[in-house]
Amino acid sequence: MTFEEIREMEAGCVMQTYGRVPVALVRGRGATAEDTDGKTYIDFTSGIGVNALGYSDPGWVRAVAEQAASIQHMSNYYYCEPQVRLANKLCAAAGMGRAFFCNSGAEANECAIKIARHWGTLHGKTGSRIITLNNSFHGRTHTTLAATGQAVFHKYFLPLTEGFDYAEANNLDSVRALVGEDTCAVMVEMVQGEGGVVPMEEGFIRGLRALCDEKNLLLLTDEVQTGIGRTGDFFAYQGYGVRPDVVTCAKGVAGGLPMGVCLCTEELAGVMTAGMNGSTFGGNPVACAGALEVVDRVTDPEFLAQVRAKGAYMREKLRAMPGVDFVRGRGLMLGVGLSGGKDAHQVLLRCAQQGLLVLTAKELIRFLPPLTITKEEIDRGLSIFAQVLAE
Repeated sequence: MTFEEIREMEAGCVMQTYGRVPVALVRGRGATAEDTDGKTYIDFTSGIGVNALGYSDPGWVRAVAEQAASIQHMSNYYYCEPQVRLANKLCAAAGMGRAFFCNSGAEANECAIKIARHWGTLHGKTGSRIITLNNSFHGRTHTTLAATGQAVFHKYFLPLTEGFDYAEANNLDSVRALVGEDTCAVMVEMVQGEGGVVPMEEGFIRGLRALCDEKNLLLLTDEVQTGIGRTGDFFAYQGYGVRPDVVTCAKGVAGGLPMGVCLCTEELAGVMTAGMNGSTFGGNPVACAGALEVVDRVTDPEFLAQVRAKGAYMREKLRAMPGVDFVRGRGLMLGVGLSGGKDAHQVLLRCAQQGLLVLTAKELIRFLPPLTITKEEIDRGLSIFAQVLAE
């Protein structure tokens, strides 16, 4: 199909919930994609942080294809070897005790919320309220929208699920002021992605851990975007020197297939019992095969060191670029503030016209390239970005 045929058909049969860029991708390799007209793009988005190993990585393709040729799905009534192996590897990498598999970050966060509220009930916290942060983003289900500390996401879907309070990011006093007898947990992103690529300060995160210990609260970390090597640590909290009670991940974990995971400590292993949660497709064998390939490679210390080095290289180049006001983030999760009143969405569209795919986050340009991106691909992409800013 031509691009125009695809666009016309899409307009007639797909809910118009996305502000699409006028590009239809059909194939890719590494950090380079190709559209219906044969035009190539350097991809600094990786499907919003999903394609951790880039497009069509040979090892990932082989692992997925071999599993699909063996058994593609089974009910969670039965034991699944790829799922069990993956849970074991994720728990070991995260310092956690148990895993629950689902299909998305929002579902993983729902599981974390359910763990926290049931744990709170077991410990006499009858209201089981959860503190999240202003400017946070935790998903698009009704409950994770409520957990999200941005009113812009709430306004069309009121009334939302109750039981959430919102504190100021990087302000421990603001969190402490909201803690009450019915508070059961604090939920935080190590770097607020949709909120503008805002990293949490190390003192704040360590203070949260200490506050949760003091007040007998659970610390929940939403690593849907920051996890699986994105920030240069397997999970971003590991770079802060803390351990949460519950951590969630999704996006990059299965390298391009739908997967969400909620991990909890061994101390919380008995909170969720048979019948309390479930997912038809959670821990699907094919998705698990892809995830095993991702986790085996991303947990390699040398791989993570390269992610940090690539991120530092990009930050250095961007900070020296005319038209860039500031750069913030960790690893290969970067937000670029634009100077001169430039509109981020217009820059995004112009970058696509010139052969570079980028994201926005509020008024910033956001980069989430594949973790395997090469220096050559980085340089090509940054050259296009500089040309667009120079216009």
